[in-house]
Amino acid sequence: MGTIRPIPRRMGLKAPTPASSSDRPAAQPASGALRATSRTFELKGEIHRKLISVLNLDKVNSLPRDRVRMEIGRVVEKLLQEQRVPMTTAEENQIIEEVLDEVFGLGPLEPLLKEPSISDILINGPNKVYVERFGKLTLTGIRFKDNAHLLHVIEKIVSKVGRRVDEANPIVDARLQDGSRVNAIIPPLALDGPSMSIRRFGKHVITSEELIEKKTITRSMLEFMAACVAAKSTVLISGGTGSGKTTTLNAMSRFIPEEERIVTIEDTAELQLQQRHVVKFETRPPNLNKEGGINQRQLVRTALRMRPDRIIIGECRGGEALDMLQAMNTGVEGSMTTIHANTPRDAFSRLEAMMLMADLEIPSKVLIQQLASAIKLVCQVARLQDGSRKITSIAEVLGVEDGRVKTQDIFLFERTGMTPDGRVQGRFRSSGVKPKILDRLRMAGITLRPDIFDEVLEVNPE
Repeated sequence: MGTIRPIPRRMGLKAPTPASSSDRPAAQPASGALRATSRTFELKGEIHRKLISVLNLDKVNSLPRDRVRMEIGRVVEKLLQEQRVPMTTAEENQIIEEVLDEVFGLGPLEPLLKEPSISDILINGPNKVYVERFGKLTLTGIRFKDNAHLLHVIEKIVSKVGRRVDEANPIVDARLQDGSRVNAIIPPLALDGPSMSIRRFGKHVITSEELIEKKTITRSMLEFMAACVAAKSTVLISGGTGSGKTTTLNAMSRFIPEEERIVTIEDTAELQLQQRHVVKFETRPPNLNKEGGINQRQLVRTALRMRPDRIIIGECRGGEALDMLQAMNTGVEGSMTTIHANTPRDAFSRLEAMMLMADLEIPSKVLIQQLASAIKLVCQVARLQDGSRKITSIAEVLGVEDGRVKTQDIFLFERTGMTPDGRVQGRFRSSGVKPKILDRLRMAGITLRPDIFDEVLEVNPE
């Protein structure tokens, strides 16, 4: 699909411009511009309707794009003649491209989805579309015709993954073809009209070298984590929203040996494992009669019957935590999952609460003992003030002390300040403590280089 060019100013539309540093909404356009913009939407809608009468849209995806473009061009030319609308060739091509986006893609969102630097698209109604680039939010000039137009795009997304959104099901999780995660909410729960967020993952899987280049992790930390994953140590990846937990999970999963059978369980499929022997499970919401729903806990039980070497749960959110930990304690070692938490200690508190959601009469003391026995490492990920992502801590689980899971840092990131241009300063370093997990690595035949705990990496020094 060709790149959408900005419509010249005489059409009344403004090209998308980034918001100021204070992220203030752009000034409202003049009434003449609003009228021209509305006229453009009406023109595209009329072209779309005429196109339906010319083409069989059920078969349009099987037709060559050039042929569809030619048919749209004919409709546009005829309509412009009928309406006596003056338009240059560039403007006409713009209209054709936008109609193509409506037919084949997601309408106004297409130019944003083509831009690889965008990591999040946040839609707060038809007239406010924000994007995140390199950790910073900006307001774009992209807009939808109205709430109905935005709702149509949401329905188009969720229908492709066999889900629906309506008044009975006003909240929905879905994914795009490239794996990007979509969450949408519509009225009556969304008071200002439909809202949607798109977490971009794209086709490119971030490599270990890229994580090192971006100073998300040091080479020594990565070598240590690679050895622990290869030795079938269970890893919990903890972090806040948007901190990079899934990206870290994808990166760590690369170190699972090719010959092992992996079963993944997710609410919305977004993991991009590179191994060949992978079985992917996805939950299913219930229907209108509250029947037919399949949750993560049921899928964990199913996974255990499929002879997995490892189970990877995209995100631990509820009672499946108990089944997962019991599996880890009964032969499925080396499994991995993510959890929303700000520190390793908070992560274990949340896991304990989730295990209690399983509604089984198990004493808290036993649950904590299971946690300490099953999980060997906690990898804490954070998004810092400047938008950068860092693995701020790799902690080893030592056991239970005073009724809580005891951990000790092996590697950590220490913040030391901010540079004048707003970048976070700090250093990656070892805690100086010899981890007990080295014995497990030796039994697995893995030897680390002697100086792996000596590396110190300064980040953004003055």
